[in-house]
Amino acid sequence: MSSSNEGSGPDPRSSEAADKSSTAGSDGGSSSSSSNTLASSTTFMTSPGGSAGVVSTEKQKEKTRVSRTSLILWHTHQNDAAAVRKLLEEDPSLVAARDYDSRTPLHVAALHGWMEVARCLLEYRADVNAQDRWKNTPLADAEGAKKQNMIELLKSHGGLSFGQNGSHFEPKPVPPPLPNKCDWEIDPSELDFSTSNIIGKGSFGEILKACWRGTPVAVKRILPSLSDDRLVTQDFRHEVNLLVKLRHPNIVQFLGAVTERKPLMLITEYLRGGDLHQYLKEKGSLNPLTAINFALDIARGMAYLHNEPNVIIHRDLKPRNVLLVNANADHLKVGDFGLSKLIRVQNSHDVYKMTGETGSYRYMAPEVFKHRRYDKKVDVFSFAMILYEMLEGDPPLSNYEPYEAAKYVAEGHRPIFRAKGYLPELKEYVDLFLLSCFINID
Repeated sequence: MSSSNEGSGPDPRSSEAADKSSTAGSDGGSSSSSSNTLASSTTFMTSPGGSAGVVSTEKQKEKTRVSRTSLILWHTHQNDAAAVRKLLEEDPSLVAARDYDSRTPLHVAALHGWMEVARCLLEYRADVNAQDRWKNTPLADAEGAKKQNMIELLKSHGGLSFGQNGSHFEPKPVPPPLPNKCDWEIDPSELDFSTSNIIGKGSFGEILKACWRGTPVAVKRILPSLSDDRLVTQDFRHEVNLLVKLRHPNIVQFLGAVTERKPLMLITEYLRGGDLHQYLKEKGSLNPLTAINFALDIARGMAYLHNEPNVIIHRDLKPRNVLLVNANADHLKVGDFGLSKLIRVQNSHDVYKMTGETGSYRYMAPEVFKHRRYDKKVDVFSFAMILYEMLEGDPPLSNYEPYEAAKYVAEGHRPIFRAKGYLPELKEYVDLFLLSCFINID
């Protein structure tokens, strides 16, 4: 139940500013890459791949590619055709750039109806029938947004709708059958918002504390504009089908949903202890026993998600999405592991800086930041970052803005565990454990 702006980094146009004084790291830019040796100081930064300040040609190319991918998606979203054209003149391959959800610049332009930008992209041979994570084409997005001029433009270039007869695309999948609705479909009139208060906000809507049949609950209320979106409705049904089946002591419990009326709503148990972010902000570094118990709770919840028949990758594991059951902080539960797959943010430029509100920069694994293929190991990386914060009392790389922190990590660096007040023997074990999470989880 995130209400954080943690995922919002600085404008991508300044994304390389913080690198000028850093030294070059090794190729440990992926959370699944391997490590050669543990540094003699038992820190878990990757060992330097060369002398300070020396950056390989390949590494520099990778940095430039990530930055330019971010830029072209950003300028497309801002309807800046001149900036888009300039980038394409310098590197025509950027026309095929992809964001976190595999959406191309043409998808973005089509959705918003930016005609001049779309013409520029098509001029540079953009794939008019590229499919995003939902297998939707730019034309499907334009039709969903009712951008008639864009629809005509894309069709004139051979654009096809999702599942259109005669196209080379797979037939549109039928939403899976849901369990008996009497078990979980909630009549919105049973939700009492008279004494409710907002406990979180996001691009998808808001999270409120409410009362259902005398029980305090948390209600995630989707914006009406999104509730009317065909794609959101389809994803919502898939998400409910998934959530209904989850039962674990360390996973926030799904109670029901409103799917037959607008706005769409998800109802979960209400946890009185707040989130781990606020707890750490108030308490600072935790004693070893508390940190270990908290880490075990998170690990148990994530192990359950990762070992389901249909593996669930959280992709946005961070302190704000880890909730304390009560004020005594007896144990923790992992929440908000579904909305990242449910909602496509359409009104924030941050979605085109690789997160899509589905992964906060400071805790993001390098392969996600770099648009590389990823699996459940990205959650292991985020888990290590949370453990670091519980032990240190400060967010990892707190001297960097979130976007710059993710960029720094993607270049092969890791935060240094200073272990204030920890016994040397314990520090060594923690270093080894964190190292295994960060760079040796093949």
